[in-house]
Amino acid sequence: MTVKIVNKSPWDLPSYATPQSAGVDLRANLTDPVTLAPLERAMIPTGLFMAIPAGFEGQVRPRSGLAAKHGLTVLNSPGTIDADYRGEIKVILVNLSNEAFTIDPGERVAQMVFARHETAQWEPAETLDETERGTGGFGSTGTK
Repeated sequence: MTVKIVNKSPWDLPSYATPQSAGVDLRANLTDPVTLAPLERAMIPTGLFMAIPAGFEGQVRPRSGLAAKHGLTVLNSPGTIDADYRGEIKVILVNLSNEAFTIDPGERVAQMVFARHETAQWEPAETLDETERGTGGFGSTGTK
């Protein structure tokens, strides 16, 4: 898959950390550090603009190390970048820890995974087929 990209940041293009990585790292395009207090959120710019091919989306996800070590995560995870969006890619970060966290310019703050998706065609109906689960949800299948 080829993705057209405009990079208005001073950082290199996003890259895969290893040959079998699913996501590319996104860097904070900041001129000064940004500190997030506990439970504070911010939209962090990347300086990247993309033309994702039709039938695909970019999924913005947390970086596991930042989440596990510092409680920093992507608030709307995964955030969806639609194929027809042409604005700057930004990451909504939230600090879920009890300590302030400082994001430095160029820091890897999230990852993006590209995924195929389908477009649903609605078929209006009066009833749906029966299943073993039925209308049970949110824990209805057990806890273990």
